[in-house]
Amino acid sequence: MKKSFASARRQQNHDATVQAILDTARAIMREEGVAALSMQELARRMGMRAPSLYNYFSGKMDIYDALFCLGFTLFGEHNRRLMEASTGWQDELRMVIEGYMSFAMENPELYQLCFERPVPGFVPSAESLELSFGLLNQSYGRVEQLKNEVETDLSSEQIVNLVIAIAHGITAMHLANEPHLPIGQGRFGSLLPIVLSILNKVIPIQESE
Repeated sequence: MKKSFASARRQQNHDATVQAILDTARAIMREEGVAALSMQELARRMGMRAPSLYNYFSGKMDIYDALFCLGFTLFGEHNRRLMEASTGWQDELRMVIEGYMSFAMENPELYQLCFERPVPGFVPSAESLELSFGLLNQSYGRVEQLKNEVETDLSSEQIVNLVIAIAHGITAMHLANEPHLPIGQGRFGSLLPIVLSILNKVIPIQESE
């Protein structure tokens, strides 16, 4: 019984340290750039020797992979919360684009790691890629469910990829130029209503007979 309690306590301490390492890594990446993460600076901020970090992660790329997985987990949860309030195709389209932007503004370091290529040599693990492609396939499936509401020759994959490209383009430009402004404002954020109007013409709602 005592041995089991001690083992559980050690696991709790280990998990807490892992979480602290990831939180500290995110802080460094947010302050200095995603590719600027170093084991030396991470250890310094954690108040430990750099070799001690290897008791928790095999190296810097392993930390990046854990954060890549965390990013897509949080992104999926973020989108699910938004979709709960959706009232139809056009509303869902708006929420998807705004949700992409809001996730990026709330988690800029995870957004860059997950949706851009800021770290030379970093390749996500098979498990992390399975998570990210799983979310993408869910999007394809969701659009397939909604296709009876719209009139278009585009495939579900083309619709999702089009929306991703537009959402990423506006988000990247907004973050690069006016990250201090909320969604819907600024040179690029204010383009959202125009973008949605164009998409609603490209993918119009099917008229009821």
